[in-house]
Amino acid sequence: MKNHQTGWARSVALLLAVSLAASCGLPRSGPNKREIFAGSVQRQGDAFIVSVNDRVTRATGVVPALGFSETFKSAGVIGSDVIRPGDTLGLTIWENVDDGLLAGETSSSTLLETVQVDGAGFIFVPYAGRIKAAGNTTEAVRRIITRKLEEQTPDPQVEIRREAGDGATVSVVGAVGAQGVYAIERPTRTLSSMMARAGGVTIEPEIAQITVTRGGQTGKIWFEDLYAHPRMDIALRGGDKILIEEDTRAFVALGATGAQSRVPFETQTLSAVEAIAQVGGLLSTSADPTGVFVLRNEAEVIAENVLGRDDLQGPQRMVYVLDLTEPNGLFLARDFIVRDDDLLYVTEAPLSQWNKTIAALTGSLGAITTLSSTATSVNALASGDLTGG
Repeated sequence: MKNHQTGWARSVALLLAVSLAASCGLPRSGPNKREIFAGSVQRQGDAFIVSVNDRVTRATGVVPALGFSETFKSAGVIGSDVIRPGDTLGLTIWENVDDGLLAGETSSSTLLETVQVDGAGFIFVPYAGRIKAAGNTTEAVRRIITRKLEEQTPDPQVEIRREAGDGATVSVVGAVGAQGVYAIERPTRTLSSMMARAGGVTIEPEIAQITVTRGGQTGKIWFEDLYAHPRMDIALRGGDKILIEEDTRAFVALGATGAQSRVPFETQTLSAVEAIAQVGGLLSTSADPTGVFVLRNEAEVIAENVLGRDDLQGPQRMVYVLDLTEPNGLFLARDFIVRDDDLLYVTEAPLSQWNKTIAALTGSLGAITTLSSTATSVNALASGDLTGG
């Protein structure tokens, strides 16, 4: 009778454990392949599921191009001698008489060290008056002053030196050695030379970006392109704003990978293989190499090229499937480009779910068997006590 009761209790425990495992969802990192495919347009879902092949890699291999417009690139280098409002000029005037207009008692020359060009572009020189300096070269201003002074003193000799001033400056901010406002001088009239003047970049050059704002226009390039393509080394203009910052693109990794997080790009272009490597690869104990998915909102034009149709409206939800076990699976993953805001998801292998089920059943059965054995012992003791009584 006791053996019958014990066997009955174990059968009930087994049925209960199986029922619980079947009815309750086991812990997992996300949906499986079957559930993802269930969301396809072909099954009344709202996402297009596409297996990656060579044609798909070519159609989706679009990387946002960075570069300056023709307006930036065609601007010529400004003359270093052209005077601008805010510049500082050094003037020396010699007179050919002992008691000249400007000379002192012991010298026939007059040195005006700090003559600054005002906001309207004028300077004031004694006995010559207000003179338009902005827009002229130092030689042109020298001739103007000479002509005005020679009416009052014979054969004046004039020398003008353009010194560093704030007439033509640019601001450099961001990841550089020394942020600040810098004057455009003869050695720093182009972007690369001004970057050197500011101490160079302080982040990895491969992911550094340079943005130049001029008036209402903005251009952005990779730092490396500044030296790889000479035309990107644009001439600067007064008022330019230069920003150096790290690439802000990132993708999200979830599922059976080494890390689940938002991952910044480490290179200008990033393939699926490189993205997987950045997060520690696939988990050998649970990942399904046939279920590597890249999810993104694809632009209408690219989606139509991928799907071979022309009736789509607006961005489309696309799910790209990579099977790393195929003969060319790793090559396709190497060529497939991951873009900003992509979601990289790796499903768990069916065996991983089976192991979880077995572990859940084993744990449940062990716990219930222990309770059953305890109950049997208690019942046996109770029966003995009653008999003895």
